[in-house]
Amino acid sequence: MSIPSELSAHEILSRLTANISSIIRGQEKTIRHLLAGFSAGGHILLEDFPGTGKTTLAKTLALSINATFKRIQFTPDLLPSDVVGLSIFDQKAVGFKLHKGPIFTNILLVDEINRTSPRTQSALLEAMAERQVSIDGTLHPLDELFFVIATQNPVETHGTYPLPEAQMDRFALQLSLGYIPEDEEVRILQDQQIVHPIHSLTACVDIADVLALQRQVRAVHIDQDLQHYAVQLVRASRNRTGVAMGASPRASLMLVQTAKAITLLENRTYVTPEDIQEMAVPVMAHRIILESQAKFSGRTQRHIVEEILASTEVPH
Repeated sequence: MSIPSELSAHEILSRLTANISSIIRGQEKTIRHLLAGFSAGGHILLEDFPGTGKTTLAKTLALSINATFKRIQFTPDLLPSDVVGLSIFDQKAVGFKLHKGPIFTNILLVDEINRTSPRTQSALLEAMAERQVSIDGTLHPLDELFFVIATQNPVETHGTYPLPEAQMDRFALQLSLGYIPEDEEVRILQDQQIVHPIHSLTACVDIADVLALQRQVRAVHIDQDLQHYAVQLVRASRNRTGVAMGASPRASLMLVQTAKAITLLENRTYVTPEDIQEMAVPVMAHRIILESQAKFSGRTQRHIVEEILASTEVPH
């Protein structure tokens, strides 16, 4: 049983924000949305260019809560057993012994997830959805705190395997770090002139605090009208012109849960329409599949969600 936290949800989120922002410069919005997905118990897909700080962001989060952190570099020859582990015969014990893979951790960074085959990509599905893995027909539970940050390059397509719809739907949010302003990039040079500041970073909360935070997110009040509003936004993506496949009911769930997390970030006790609107693009866009003609005409998933937000009546 988890030990209750003595800190409020707002205090936990404020500490995490300050700690991460001390290392990751100029990314306030991305950090805010990362913590919203993390607090809601979801997983994050980071689609961005190399060198923008994706690995550092994942490490900083893990260090901030004193959690275990592991990284897997996905490559074409990676096997599912390289992710989840396998049973090896132990001659001394005269039996099979489980050698756990890197998926047995609190925070898992999956680097370049689209570099490996669909078979290996699918090794993450059960873990992300149910926090357990099956090895040789036996179920092995993962830690109560289990969070995946996966990355992929938005430009290079050579030697990549696009994520199937079911895999994309497992990610609560898709975020992008992007390039930061010039003065913030100069600050990075100054910060790392002698040694990387991450080496002196200390934890500001613990795992019990994070688990308490996730429980508090689920307990945040949301009016029934706003629940209907969130569902209307998601359902509108399914019959939009140019859309081959819209967002799933899982998107409705994550839209509400991440909006609740934003509420706690703002130190409120109730969800507003603005909270839902803020999270609509990162929650919904990556779940929408466009028709070919819509792609060629220059429309994007983000445009679709923005059109839906503009055309859907906001509850008062």
